[in-house]
Amino acid sequence: MKTKTFFSIKIITIFSFIFLLNSCTDLNEVVLDEKLGTDATDPAGALAAAYDRLGDGTFVDHGAIFAMQEYTTDEAILPTRGSDWGDGGKWRDMHEFTWTSSNAIIVDNWNLLTNGITRSLTAIKSAQESTFPEKALFLAESKALLAYYTYTTLDLYGQAPSRDPLNVDAPLQILKAETEIDKLITDVEALIPNLADIGTQRTHHGRFTKQAAYAFLSTMYLNRAVFKDRYNAASSFNFNEPAVTGSTGTDMDRVIYYTSLLIDSGKYSLESDFFKNFARDNDNGKELIFAISQKIDYIRNGSNSFAYVCMERNQRTSAANRGTNAACTTPEFYATWDGNHDDPRFEQHYQYADGTWFMNDGTDVSVPATDIIPKSSPALPWFHFNRGIQAGLQYGPILLPSGSLEMIGNRIKVSPLVMEKSTGTRMNFTPSLTFADPTKSVFAQNEINQGARVFKYEFDPEGGNGNSNVDIPLFRLGGIYAMRAEAYFRKGNGGLAMIDLNKLRTSRKRESLFGSATGKALTSLDSQQLYKELGFELYWELQRRPQSIRFGKFDLPGTAKSASQPFRRVFPIPQTVIDQKFFKQNQGYN
Repeated sequence: MKTKTFFSIKIITIFSFIFLLNSCTDLNEVVLDEKLGTDATDPAGALAAAYDRLGDGTFVDHGAIFAMQEYTTDEAILPTRGSDWGDGGKWRDMHEFTWTSSNAIIVDNWNLLTNGITRSLTAIKSAQESTFPEKALFLAESKALLAYYTYTTLDLYGQAPSRDPLNVDAPLQILKAETEIDKLITDVEALIPNLADIGTQRTHHGRFTKQAAYAFLSTMYLNRAVFKDRYNAASSFNFNEPAVTGSTGTDMDRVIYYTSLLIDSGKYSLESDFFKNFARDNDNGKELIFAISQKIDYIRNGSNSFAYVCMERNQRTSAANRGTNAACTTPEFYATWDGNHDDPRFEQHYQYADGTWFMNDGTDVSVPATDIIPKSSPALPWFHFNRGIQAGLQYGPILLPSGSLEMIGNRIKVSPLVMEKSTGTRMNFTPSLTFADPTKSVFAQNEINQGARVFKYEFDPEGGNGNSNVDIPLFRLGGIYAMRAEAYFRKGNGGLAMIDLNKLRTSRKRESLFGSATGKALTSLDSQQLYKELGFELYWELQRRPQSIRFGKFDLPGTAKSASQPFRRVFPIPQTVIDQKFFKQNQGYN
């Protein structure tokens, strides 16, 4: 059970982007508890509001930052599936690289991120103007969140708004990625003395600690070269440029320095069960450095989006739950796993307490009905689908007209599944995607089964299809090893890079069905293999777009995507923002 609430928050005050454009003082209050009374300017409430923006859709919903960081890459695609997921073409735009400044995903995410910036500025002001024992800590966390929201905005849009939080009459500032990245790095480095070590001062992985700062700095140094030279047509980024003034060595040296602080700290360890990082009970996860703490509390329920979005509508974890048949991975990404299907990160079968394995291969007859959906009344049997990348014919329980799952005695019957909205179509998650027009990701109704699915995050059935107790990692130890491996490689030390990658491979174990075998070690490493390894460890974790830009893959043609120009490495500023005359549009979008 999750007990790590950040603060006892009664009211969250939401400032919209308009606050950055003028001195508007109208507040739109979102009441998160029936008991009112906490002043919205209270430092704890203001900081909680800034944290809340991380999890209130922004980094936990497939249609938010995920859509921009994953659907634009070889890892993920959300095609139009017959009568579903048309939505004006906004999903297809992401993968086909046809987005404009009016695309709803681009507009909505700008609003979410700039709202995060505004909430952080409010938290800074509230902490700065207060006198209380934790002032320095709250101020450091507020500034760290401001840097995180600003960095993400600069990563995606190339520009970001800012304003002096202590001066309501201060003019709006327009930050540019190529010049602001160095200041962000030095600002976050300066915060470290005032941030808490994780586990002290009531901190946990849901708060911005020193360790979160180390991970964040590693990320910024790893991507600094791209920020400074985004439109480099040949993707010849200078990753070994001297680090920011005041630091020693190159950018990659700093990545190695900060990742090593985390790896050598003894505070974290790799999970032998890779999928435990994304399980319903991962709130005590050994790898989580900075994560969005989620819980189903009927105040701000956690999001189940990353699990729900791939599962088909006829895949039911209980009689009250189903998937939505939206996203899948691409043939290109699936092919990177050729020869690696025995990697513990690729797939995992579920075993019930009585020893029954769900094989999902046509041999299953039934599974126990003894697992019960938490808090369900009447008690509902819980069916567990396998985890990881799921391809081929699918099996599971069938929902009867009576509203219950089909049973064999006191066990859940396992049957071949068909598509809910195309009942003559067998549920067959084909790794291939065969679009009638190869340039458009559109399926006919009888083709909506296609695409291997990603079941990396556990589907939490407790609070309906949309809610979850699964904490969403933003930085975890596996990603830290991956970053250090890339930094070693870019410095020309493939041997040390391979040691880190093999640590990831061999620390993970398969389920006991396969003798708890560890992953196999690499014997050689080149740039292509390194890119694959990053995908093996970090797929579906909002990392692929920055990875693909660093490796020169982002502009390449692929499934339902033609070769693209470097200007697409950043998204356009929303037209509604351009119309306010503060921002100039990014190149290529005029």
